[in-house]
Amino acid sequence: MKRPQGFDRSAAARAGVPDAAAAAPPEARPAQERAATVGTVTEPIPIVRTTTPERAETPTAPRRSPDPSIGRVPSNREISRALRAARAERKRVERGEVRRFTKRSRHRRMLWLGAAGVVVALVLGVVLVGLSPLLALRHVEVVGASRLDPSAIAKKLGDQVGTPLALLDQAEISSDLAGFPLIRSYTLESHPPDTLIVRIVERRPIGVVQQGSAFVLVDEAKVPIASSAARPAGFPLIAATGAAADANADSGFAAASAVLASLPSAVLGRVDTISAKTKDDVTFTLRDSGATVVWGSAEDSALKSADLAALLKGAPEAHRFDVSSPHSVTTG
Repeated sequence: MKRPQGFDRSAAARAGVPDAAAAAPPEARPAQERAATVGTVTEPIPIVRTTTPERAETPTAPRRSPDPSIGRVPSNREISRALRAARAERKRVERGEVRRFTKRSRHRRMLWLGAAGVVVALVLGVVLVGLSPLLALRHVEVVGASRLDPSAIAKKLGDQVGTPLALLDQAEISSDLAGFPLIRSYTLESHPPDTLIVRIVERRPIGVVQQGSAFVLVDEAKVPIASSAARPAGFPLIAATGAAADANADSGFAAASAVLASLPSAVLGRVDTISAKTKDDVTFTLRDSGATVVWGSAEDSALKSADLAALLKGAPEAHRFDVSSPHSVTTG
């Protein structure tokens, strides 16, 4: 394709301005340029001149008057006050967290402390009230005495009057009551504010033991209850012999007293004398008929009592009743 005339000239040459590179002698051009121009024709690079647009004017905001507090350096007092407030706030938050996490343990501790306080208060109250003159002994009541005189027992315990109920001398009371042989056992009951109740169990006389010319009323343990020159009416005369008659549980007296204790009241009232040399040969006589009852040992006394009651009813004129073998009784 045929190029137009003057196409290979530079724009400056076309504009009538001599090109400095073209006007320069070939020796002054660089070697690469000379090599490029030899045999090849390069197209000129057009130069485009650009114009910088003018900066658009933007409306500026109205300036505010400067705040006098901005940029002011706080004083040391203000800094210290702020630090104290921050530390106080931190401690308050920490205390709140501690209370929140220890709420259950604090509640449990408060319950234990409250219970301990109540117990201590009760103990102190009981001690103070119990030792105060408000609960001092003023009245002594005796219950259960039939043979004994209740007023005599109350008078014997008169030395305890004025003592607080909690401080009554039990040993001294026991020593005072020991002067009444008829008392078998007793219990003490304190009834605030000022009363002491003495419940006694008297010894039950079971028979009479002759000692020389005197007749001694004794209980089942052979404890003397009363003594008289004449034989007391209504009680059988116990004639127990043997070396161990007084102390051994296997003695004749122990066997005789056991038999008397097992007899029904209808038969016991008819017994005149009872004797036993050993524990296995207990015999007694009946007061109204003079009949003899062979009892044997104290074993099976309930069955023997039933047999004797049947024999007395079936053969009232008999003079001898042998119930020593309860399964084979005889009369004669």
